[in-house]
Amino acid sequence: MTWYALQYKPAQGDRALQHLQNQGITCFFPKITVERVRAGKRVRKLEPLFPGYLFVNLEQSDPMWSKLRSTRGVLKIVSFANKPAGVCDEVIGHIKASLDSVAEQGGIKPGQAVYVSEGPFEGIRAIFRAYDGEERAIVLINFMQKQQSIKVPVSGIIR
Repeated sequence: MTWYALQYKPAQGDRALQHLQNQGITCFFPKITVERVRAGKRVRKLEPLFPGYLFVNLEQSDPMWSKLRSTRGVLKIVSFANKPAGVCDEVIGHIKASLDSVAEQGGIKPGQAVYVSEGPFEGIRAIFRAYDGEERAIVLINFMQKQQSIKVPVSGIIR
């Protein structure tokens, strides 16, 4: 079986996935966790890796082809010269492996030890506390016999 890309209707990726799976079609809808700033707070949200597209695994002779376009949420089959464009199994496998490695890495977590790599506190060991907007982080350092909370650029901390 070969993988094919489907374009789904705006904001209906999960709906299309659900209805395709209900019909017994093998699907792949890669999503990643993205951090966004909403109303001044950092929010983690699961978003599609390829907005607007998902992948299905079908044989060319499968009778399900006729049902794809009428499936709720599906807009069209990605095709060239009126032939569905196939996606190699190696490409899908590579995407799946990459998603797994990205999920394992994650970001810096609260309580994790880091080093400040720039600014007046360069080279000092610190404890990551939280993000402060898009480009700053709050870290704790030992300074003058106390733990002090300071703000540093995210690019200025190393794990």
